[in-house]
Amino acid sequence: MKLPLSQAQTPRLEWLPSVESTNDALRERATGADAAGWVDLAALVTDTQTKGRGRLGREWVAPAGKCLAASVLLRPRTPAGAGLPMDALGWLPLLAGAAMTGAIRSLVIAAADSAAVDASQVALKWPNDVLIDGRKVCGILGELLPDSGVVLGAGVNLALRPEELPVATATSLSIEGILDELPPADLLDRVLAAYLSHFRRLYSAFVENEGDALASGLHAEVSLLCSSIGSSVRAELPGEREVVGIARGIDGFGRLEIEQASDGELVVVSAGDVTHLRL
Repeated sequence: MKLPLSQAQTPRLEWLPSVESTNDALRERATGADAAGWVDLAALVTDTQTKGRGRLGREWVAPAGKCLAASVLLRPRTPAGAGLPMDALGWLPLLAGAAMTGAIRSLVIAAADSAAVDASQVALKWPNDVLIDGRKVCGILGELLPDSGVVLGAGVNLALRPEELPVATATSLSIEGILDELPPADLLDRVLAAYLSHFRRLYSAFVENEGDALASGLHAEVSLLCSSIGSSVRAELPGEREVVGIARGIDGFGRLEIEQASDGELVVVSAGDVTHLRL
């Protein structure tokens, strides 16, 4: 498949008609014999992923040809040529989530009267799900490479019909009327190009500021887009611990700050499964 809009946004883009996992396939290429040819911001893409996975080891499978699965390779270096601090790498999945949120918002605006939602209803759920009016349209999974590189995979529901959704709390761009008049290849290219464009902008500023989320503006942008902040949430943490309360913000390390309903204590969550509660 030719993806002219997306090709212009990345130094290398490989399209695969089908693949088990774009993250796995990109990791193999980035660490294999042609590793030098897989540079920072290179991408591997398909519309048919047969053994995808999400956070916490969940399986992510979708009907052939109806979703976008894209993995981006990062080999971050500061202006001085050093690698980013390990603490900074935790921001990269949030960066990808913010980039996809911004991309889909721009597509909603472009869809004008055909979209069933407005741009403000597209939001980031901490740490890296993208929701449309509270329903999941995209998930993101980040994985470290042995050389401190990072692979960030994103899966977007493009043209799934209601009966094809994996869960009732999911949605697709087609269901929401977002550019659903476009041929499948054109829609995929528009979505991918918008994502890569937003990604490059956020990533460039982040790297130029040596992984400082505050100085680069990443913290502010993620906080602005994140619908978890101010919401009642339940966080299921490792070790079967659970925190319920109001999400008050995101700290300088990208962790979610939750004010517990039970005692008002502020708990910082670095990893876990977060659910937005309807009161």
